[in-house]
Amino acid sequence: MQVPAELVQKYNRPGPRYTSYPPAPHFRAGFPPEQAAALLQADNQRPDLEPLSLYVHLPFCRTLCYYCGCHMIVTHRPEKIARYLNYLTREIALVSQWVAPGRLVVQLHWGGGTPTYLTPDQIVALMKVLHQHFDFAPDAEIGIEADPRGLTRAHLEAARQVGFNRISFGVQDLDPVVQQAINRIQPYEQVAEVTRWARELGFESISYDLIYGLPHQHLTQFERTIRQVIALGPDRISLFSYAHVPWKKKHQRLIREEWLPRPAEKLQLFLRAVELLTTEGGYRYIGMDHFARPEDPLSRALDEGTLQRNFQGYSTHGGTELYAFGISAISQLRDAYVQNVLTLPEYYAALEEERLPVGKGYLLTDEDRLRRHVIMSLMCHFRLNILEVEQRFGIDFEVHFADALAQLREMEADGLVVRTPETITVTERGRFFIRNVAMAFDAYLPAATGRPLYSQTV
Repeated sequence: MQVPAELVQKYNRPGPRYTSYPPAPHFRAGFPPEQAAALLQADNQRPDLEPLSLYVHLPFCRTLCYYCGCHMIVTHRPEKIARYLNYLTREIALVSQWVAPGRLVVQLHWGGGTPTYLTPDQIVALMKVLHQHFDFAPDAEIGIEADPRGLTRAHLEAARQVGFNRISFGVQDLDPVVQQAINRIQPYEQVAEVTRWARELGFESISYDLIYGLPHQHLTQFERTIRQVIALGPDRISLFSYAHVPWKKKHQRLIREEWLPRPAEKLQLFLRAVELLTTEGGYRYIGMDHFARPEDPLSRALDEGTLQRNFQGYSTHGGTELYAFGISAISQLRDAYVQNVLTLPEYYAALEEERLPVGKGYLLTDEDRLRRHVIMSLMCHFRLNILEVEQRFGIDFEVHFADALAQLREMEADGLVVRTPETITVTERGRFFIRNVAMAFDAYLPAATGRPLYSQTV
């Protein structure tokens, strides 16, 4: 599909990815740990308990990837990792005391950093801790992120032994020139080998993370990477836009701006990838940056209208409460977001005092819940039922969102959305600008000043 360059130029501005609403930069410092504990306690005393999702943040990596926007720590000291795991165990035990008996975990994800930087024995030990403190549903989705570099078959055997059934490999790009520029040398043969191991060991789902907009990427080169990925046949693909934010991630200054594709070129990389993945690869375009096989649960969730977003992106379990562990991890409760502290000393000090290692938090208002519903509906389903929103929240949509609808009129003229009195529908062209469409309903954006908080939308 062709997208006019003038639209790219017009709509390419900083904006959230909406893994939460309000987005994380609006969480407030100084959130009391006692308040977080009270929220957890109240969350588990309701009569209508929902299942749980868990997230564990393992921040350590062997080397620094220059593009990385994650909260990570490079270390070569095994004792540093062992100490972190000790305190992580304390946090898991602390939180679990409030969890209602029998409340089932339906989803667990280990992210980082590099979770497979742990030894196989550490993978087994940490999972045993989680099972000691939480009850897991028999069909729970249990996923782990993995870096093919340094990965052994023993790591994957350990992961399967303790119940991991989904694995996500960080691939990013298979071109040697691009890999050199981002400090991530990872040959095709290595990716193919770890994928083969995962299949032989019976992982139910294999995902690849790819990035477009990296230094030295161009159309011919990126087509080759996409075709190589199609040949390897992962079940899911996340195709993320590179967020160049050197004012937030100082190591990204190692990537020179002149090496990066321009916005129009970057969008063409994405459009060509979409074309190849959906035609030659047979994948379905799920949402903003996700692709899945037609038989995958993400595809079914899209068809059934149950697709959700959380801090890991698109999910089949995004509607559950999320309890997150480790530095920088964000928990999503029914009425609040709670983010842990960002540094190891702060994390250790809190747990030494047997208090939750809370750094920031945010209590949702009724207005936040309304706008979150609208934004997530657009992000996940590309359609909003206006009458349903009016009935659910008791508002006059036209009056309440007059400013947002004024912005949508211009997007409608540009062919990004179609409006009727009953619905707002994002067009095929508009899906490439879905963050911009959602931004029209974001009450916090007009107040943002100074240096941009977010990456460019294109």
